[in-house]
Amino acid sequence: MADNLACRESAHVLVVAGTPVHYWEYAALESPETGATDAGPGARDGAVVRAGGGAGVRTIVMVHGFRGDHHGLERVVELLPGFRVIMADLPGFGASPAFAQDKHDVAAYGAFLSDFLTALGLGPDTVLLGHSFGSIVASHFVANQPGRVHPLILVNPIASPALEGPKGIMTKLAVFYYWASAKLPGGLGNALLRSKLIVHVMSVTMAKTRNKELLAFIHGQHHAYFSGFANRDMLLESFQASVSGTVREVATRLTLPTLLIAGAEDEIATLPNQHKLVELLPDAELVVISNVGHLIHYETPEPAAAAITNFLERHPAP
Repeated sequence: MADNLACRESAHVLVVAGTPVHYWEYAALESPETGATDAGPGARDGAVVRAGGGAGVRTIVMVHGFRGDHHGLERVVELLPGFRVIMADLPGFGASPAFAQDKHDVAAYGAFLSDFLTALGLGPDTVLLGHSFGSIVASHFVANQPGRVHPLILVNPIASPALEGPKGIMTKLAVFYYWASAKLPGGLGNALLRSKLIVHVMSVTMAKTRNKELLAFIHGQHHAYFSGFANRDMLLESFQASVSGTVREVATRLTLPTLLIAGAEDEIATLPNQHKLVELLPDAELVVISNVGHLIHYETPEPAAAAITNFLERHPAP
């Protein structure tokens, strides 16, 4: 973690509906000369931490993707120094234990997100951002509870079911992989799910950059955090939710300003489907980043953060 991000970070545990959820808060930075926040790169030099949200500081709650945790979006957070950012490890992932009773599906994660915002006292001026599977959770939450956040940002949004299109066969193989891993004897199933070879193949397949240093970082991140799930059953449940749910299902109900950030080479959330999705949304815009696929948060955080900052400047808190 970069020093300027480490100085902003604080770790917390909050019991939400009986689940002790681990979350991280990244405070906004302010200029020591003026006391004003600065969303640009200059805020990193000689800046001091503004505790909590602070007057006029906007809060962004981020929801990570399938098999990820809060680490995955930190490269984007680092480039948003003028904002307070809050990220939880979703129940069952990272440091957060699985739901005790609820199924790990979109509805349960949406209910968790609602309780999480309430417990933290976050009101309708909160910005909500979801990446990949997190885009499904975030969009369904907003559709079911309009007015809870403003606005909405979706990075690599899942615009169509994974079983559709040219990658449908690969998705079916992945469904079998997770199903078989859940049915095999415990040791064998967990070994298969946490296989370094399979994680590496997945990482190589999704990465588009040719920068060796960045590739090494991406592979290291996946090896370090991709296997941080609570158990096989919850992983299968959440995987099934990730390949069956979409933002498209609730698109017409998302009446708040919405920003879509897509990768031009994304083979999971393909660009043609992003264009179809933006047409369904009542108040949305699409930013396409070239030469990147489904790993915008790792490979191209700079243009993603710039798009987020620009969008929020044009859509102030209500």
